[in-house]
Formats: sequence, C-alpha cells, structure tokens
Amino acid sequence: MKYVNASDILPDKLLKEIQKYVEGEALYIPSISERKKWGEGSGARSYYEHRNEEIRCKFSEHVSMEDLSEEYSLAVETIRKIVYK
Repeated sequence: MKYVNASDILPDKLLKEIQKYVEGEALYIPSISERKKWGEGSGARSYYEHRNEEIRCKFSEHVSMEDLSEEYSLAVETIRKIVYK
C-alpha cells in the first residue's frame, strides 16, 4: 500500500479538521466501492452455482445421491445439502 502525505492532496481546512482527531498517525481511508462477495472475482461462485444446479436437475431426474456423490467427487451429505437447499 502506498502512503500519501495528506497535506499534498487535502485542502487546508479539511486537513486542520482531521488533525483535531488524529495527528502524526497513519490513517487508512477505505475505498467507496463495495467489496465483492466470495468467488465473484475468480468466477468460483458462478462455477459452483452452475454445478449445484446440475446436481439438482439430475436428482430431479431420479439419479441417486450415491451416484451423484461419485460423479462429482462429493460426500453424500454434501449432495444432500445441495439438493435440499
């Protein structure tokens, strides 16, 4: 993380107001943008949503949980959680 001297970028009036609360300390100002949810940046979230939908469809077509467990290399209990969610 790159540090920037506040006196280089903030107006004097704002700088003096901030100095009333914090003086001589490093201050982190978070970004306005919201954080992404888990897996949104890497695509993992959409991958697992698609996989789970496939599992639900196959289960609705009467494929057994044991067969789904083997096909997707997941525990039967995990398949059960996906199907009944």
